[in-house]
Amino acid sequence: MNRTYELMFIVRPDMTEEDQDKLVSTLETAVNSSGGQVKSFEKMGKRRLAYTVRKFHDGLYMLLTFEGSGGLVHELERRLRVNEPVIKFLSVRIDEEQKRLDKIKAIRDAKRKAVPAPATPEPAGEAAPAVTA
Repeated sequence: MNRTYELMFIVRPDMTEEDQDKLVSTLETAVNSSGGQVKSFEKMGKRRLAYTVRKFHDGLYMLLTFEGSGGLVHELERRLRVNEPVIKFLSVRIDEEQKRLDKIKAIRDAKRKAVPAPATPEPAGEAAPAVTA
């Protein structure tokens, strides 16, 4: 059963662009070879870490969104664990959250279509006098 996951990982700030691309291509190859599908990849740039991790204060954040099975997630985490430039990583299943958000959006859209906004102009009259003490 394919589910949607986000894999956020942080690499060393001194990692070259070539090495970053090589790491990403190996992860994408692993996803594709195990029957998954890469939905998107985003380099989020260099950011300050909340706390020191392996003597690093900054890191390059990357986000990989993909569809696959639980075994694929374990394989990607294993690859990131043994890869020395990777400081931290976290994988999260997002398909249930996406279903919930789509359901809420559909309900809101249905309410907007069912109840048109009343267009009542204000009565043309004098304004109420201000109360002074």
